[in-house]
Amino acid sequence: MGGKTKSDELNYDRENELNELMSTKAGVKGLVDSGISYVPRIFKVQQELKNSEDGNYNEFQVPVISLEGYQGERRQEIVDDILNASKTWGIFQVVCHGVPSDVMKNMLKSVSEFHEQPRELKEEFYSHDSARKVWYYMTVHSVLRSALWKDTIACQFDDVGTDFRALPLICRKPMSDFVEHIIKLKEELSKLLCEALGLDRDHLEKMECMKARKLVGHYYPSCPEPELTMGTPKHSDPYFLTILLQGHVDGLQVLHQNQWINVQPIDGALIAIIGDMLQLISNDMMKSAEHRVLATRRGPRLSAACFFYPTAVNQKQRFGPLKELLSDDNPALYKEVTHTEYLKHYSLHGCCGSKPLPDFWL
Repeated sequence: MGGKTKSDELNYDRENELNELMSTKAGVKGLVDSGISYVPRIFKVQQELKNSEDGNYNEFQVPVISLEGYQGERRQEIVDDILNASKTWGIFQVVCHGVPSDVMKNMLKSVSEFHEQPRELKEEFYSHDSARKVWYYMTVHSVLRSALWKDTIACQFDDVGTDFRALPLICRKPMSDFVEHIIKLKEELSKLLCEALGLDRDHLEKMECMKARKLVGHYYPSCPEPELTMGTPKHSDPYFLTILLQGHVDGLQVLHQNQWINVQPIDGALIAIIGDMLQLISNDMMKSAEHRVLATRRGPRLSAACFFYPTAVNQKQRFGPLKELLSDDNPALYKEVTHTEYLKHYSLHGCCGSKPLPDFWL
């Protein structure tokens, strides 16, 4: 019997296969647990869109910034390092940040435990309704028209007062501990970012642009043919700031000077990622990072990301380049936009392999 031809790969009922897979509520991990030895065609990504160049460029390394002494004599040095990293990379690793190592380890362990529990214990959370407080899902990329090689649990805390009771019991305590510590770190990073921009320390806090948060726990199972699919394709984050924790399995890459650079796992480190909205209000003084996650034979790859953005009551607030940063020599580059408007535009255009921010240029 002959092998499948390219025509066979194209001529199939893709939507039906996707629906069949999603109806199992077992996610990508369910496929791996079934013993599958190949990547199903609904996961295959066009090679020209994947652009899977090797990311090992020894001349580049993502900046690593220690916060040790940030409240004392090293503060200005740290502020300068953050400004440089935010201008040139849009991403930096943070060490000596004050989040206990056991809190981070338990967070990743809880991501693993949630996704590795029997299907019937997690299927009640399976949904593609992002209006829910907690939901678990596999991702179908709207532009690539492919399923992605990961499963995700997402927890949305839109209000200032966080209620953790909606979280699955198996991961409630580790996730709540992690979020509480990450919020404290976000508050300190917010002050440092303000100083890097030459603003008062509490400027971003007064704007209330980072009070809501969404926590996602990604589970990337080992992949039998990683060159054919993606964990997460190229994108920038449509928020103000992301704080990411990754496990020991690599795969995260950032686009720097038109080259994909590995973000090497560092024990005890967290990763700060500048979002599109922070690039907008900083009038390009800071740049959002375009990044992606490759599928890998090693696994599972675990990560937890906390996204920060305005609460529901501030979703109609318009954000534009901060007036304090503007001058005759540095005029505003962007129109004002609400975060809701930006998210809507991003959902239509932000996953096409290029940033949607230029669509808001004046």
